[in-house]
Amino acid sequence: MDSPAALLAAYDEQLRTSAETVGARSVVRVGPLWLATFPGGRGFVTYQSLGSADLPGLVGQALAHFRADPAVDRVEWKTRGHDSAPGLHEALVGAGFVPEDAESIMIGPAAALAVDAPLPASVALRRVTAEADVRAMSALADEVFGDPVSRDGADALLARADAVEFWVGEADGVVISTGRLEPVAGTTFAGIWGGATHPAWRGRGIYRALTAARARSAMRLGKRLIHSDSTEYSRPILERAGLVKVSTTTPYVWRR
Repeated sequence: MDSPAALLAAYDEQLRTSAETVGARSVVRVGPLWLATFPGGRGFVTYQSLGSADLPGLVGQALAHFRADPAVDRVEWKTRGHDSAPGLHEALVGAGFVPEDAESIMIGPAAALAVDAPLPASVALRRVTAEADVRAMSALADEVFGDPVSRDGADALLARADAVEFWVGEADGVVISTGRLEPVAGTTFAGIWGGATHPAWRGRGIYRALTAARARSAMRLGKRLIHSDSTEYSRPILERAGLVKVSTTTPYVWRR
C-alpha cells in the first residue's frame, strides 16, 4: 500500500499542469503558470510550484490574459493546501478572486472502491453516451449544487465525451445520481468527478455503488489509482473505502 506521502508525490508529479488542461481550447504559459481556456467560457489557472515568484504580478498577468478574451466569464485559480505560497490568498482576493469551499484531495487504490454495493430495487446504474442523457446528468448536478441549469456546462461535458465516461443512477428512467470517470493519459490515475445525488435519494448507497462501477471501469482501463476532490458529503464514503486525504484544494473564482 502506498503511503500518504508517496500518494501526494505521485499527485504532484502526474496530475498537475498538463493533466489538468486536457480538452482546453488554448493553453498559455506565464512563468510557472498554465493558463487554460476551456469551452463554455471557463478560464483555469494551475502550476506545480510558484517558487519565489512575484505573486501579485503573476495574478495580475493571469487575469489580464483572461480579461482580454470576451468569451471568458469566469476564472478558477486552483490552490493546494500543501503548497508553500505565502501571500497568495491576499494577492488573489485583492484582484477580485473569491475563495470557495475547500475540498479534500483523496487518493487510493481503485481495487478498494471496486466492491459489490447493493442498490435499492428501483435504481439501476449505467454508462451513458447519448446527448440527451449527458444533458440530463448535467442538469441534475447543477440542481444538486444549487446552480442554474447551464447549457454551456452540458456543452463542455459533451465536448470531452471522447475522453470521459459518464455514469448515472436512474429510478424509473429519471436520473437521480451522476458521476464522471476521467482516465488520465500517461499516468496510473483515473479521476472520479461530478458526484451528485438528489437529496431525496441520499443515504441509500447509490453514490457508493456509482463509485464502485467507475472504479471497476478504471481498472479495466489499466488504472491503478483513483483520485478525487471531495466535498464533505463524499469524503467519508471514500475514506471508508480505503482512500486517504493527502491534502486540500481551494478554488478561487473570478467572475466577469
